[in-house]
Amino acid sequence: MEPPQSLWWSSLAQPVIARPPLGRHLDVDVAIVGGGFTGLWTARELIRRDPHMRIAVIEKSVCGFGASGRNGGWASGLFPVGEESVSERYGEDALLHLQSVLWDAVGALGTSMAHDGIDADFAHGGTLSFARSEVQRNRLMASVEASRARGVGNEDLEWLEGDALRERGHVHGALGATYSPHCARINPARLVRGLCETVQRLGVEVFENSPVTKIIPGRAGHQPEVVTIGASVHAEVVVRATEGFTPTLGGHRRSVAPIYSLMIASEPQSAQFWSEYGFADRETFADGRHLIIYGQRTTDDRIAFGGRGSPYHFGSTVEERFDSSPKVFDKLETTLRELFPTLSGSPTHRWGGPLAMPRDFWPSVRIDSRSGLASAGGYTGDGVVLSHVAAIALADLITAPEVETDFTKLAFVEHVNPKWEIEPLRWLGINVGLGLAGWADRTESNKGRESRFGRLLERLLG
Repeated sequence: MEPPQSLWWSSLAQPVIARPPLGRHLDVDVAIVGGGFTGLWTARELIRRDPHMRIAVIEKSVCGFGASGRNGGWASGLFPVGEESVSERYGEDALLHLQSVLWDAVGALGTSMAHDGIDADFAHGGTLSFARSEVQRNRLMASVEASRARGVGNEDLEWLEGDALRERGHVHGALGATYSPHCARINPARLVRGLCETVQRLGVEVFENSPVTKIIPGRAGHQPEVVTIGASVHAEVVVRATEGFTPTLGGHRRSVAPIYSLMIASEPQSAQFWSEYGFADRETFADGRHLIIYGQRTTDDRIAFGGRGSPYHFGSTVEERFDSSPKVFDKLETTLRELFPTLSGSPTHRWGGPLAMPRDFWPSVRIDSRSGLASAGGYTGDGVVLSHVAAIALADLITAPEVETDFTKLAFVEHVNPKWEIEPLRWLGINVGLGLAGWADRTESNKGRESRFGRLLERLLG
C-alpha cells in the first residue's frame, strides 16, 4: 500500500521506500502490531529500558500510514473526555494528576524528538479556541470558569479578547478565545518516519507491507501469536496498536468506531497575510462549534485545516475511498475562508483517514498477563501526545508490572471500554450524532441561542 497523499507526506525530504515484509517465522520478546505513534513509541520506550529486548513491529503498509501520518499536527495536552466526567468517574485527584502528566508531556515530546535527532517542525506555541458568536463565547468562558474552580490558573488556561487576542492570533468575527500553552505544532509524517528510523537504529526489527490477519491469544504452555500472510511471530507479549484500523482485525469489529476526519492545505500565504492574522508562535487553533475543526500555521506559512463531517460507514468499514469526499473538502474550504477572508489561492492538498472512537470515548491502555495480549489506543483524535504517554505506561506495565508509576496510575490505564452496539444501531447512532452536531451549529448561528441538541451532545460525549 502506498503512503497517503497529504501535505505532510509530500514534505518528506526523501521518498518513502517500504522496508521488507515479514517473510519467516520469528520468536521475540514483544511483538507490536501497528507502526504508528503508539506502536513506535512503545518500541522506543521498551528498547531504551532493555537494549537486549527482542522487539518486532509489524505494519500492514508503511510506518505512519494511518492517523499518525495524516493528522492535524496538534501535539496537545488535551484529553478526549471532559474534566467533569473524569472527576465523577475517578475522582478529583485523578483528574488533576491526568492533567499534570498530559501538560508536561507536550514539552517532553519535544525533548524526546530532540534527543533522537528528529526534526518534525516542533513549535510549542500553545492553542487558541475562538468564540465567533455569543453562544460560543458563553460556552468557552464557562469552561474557563469551571477550570478556575478546580484550581487551574491563568498560566494554564486564560481568556483573551481585544488587543491581547490580536497580539497572539485571531480569525474573522472572533469575540474572544481561550488560550492554553499546552500544545505544540508538528509535522506528523516527519515525526512518525523519524521514530521508525530511531527504533530500527536502536535494534528493533521493523517489517512493513505485512498485513496481520490474526492475533492468537496465549494459553497454558503456548505464547500469543501474530499471523501474517505466509509468516508468524511468537512473543511473550503482543501489543495491538492499530487505532482506526482495529475493526479490520478479526474479533474487533465493535471495539472502536472508525470515524473519518478530512483535511486541506492552503497555498503558502504572504507576510502581509500573517501580519494581519498573527499566529507568530505557530499557535494551533479551533473554535467553539460542536462539529470539530482544527488548524495550524505550517513551517512554510500555509494553513493546514481539518474537521469532522464525513459519515460513519456501516459495519465499521475502513476503505481507502473514504479518505476523500469532495463535499466535505468543499465545506472545509468554505469554513477556512470564513475564518480567513483574505486567504489567497486554492487548496493544494486534500486528504483524510480514520481515527478510533471508543463507545465511551475513553482511551485505554491494557495488558492481560494470562493471554499475553496488550493494547493501547482509542484517542478520538487527540493521539499525538496521548500515544506517547500511553506507550510509557504500557512499557512500565510490561517491564515492571508490580511497580506503580506516575503513568500506570493514570485514569485510562486498565480502563475497560464497552463494545459498540451491533449494526444497524451503531450506524444510526453515530451518524445521527454527527448530524446533530451540524444541526446544533446551524441553529446557534441562525438563532443566536444555545441549541438543545448541543446540550444533549455534551451530555452524551462527556
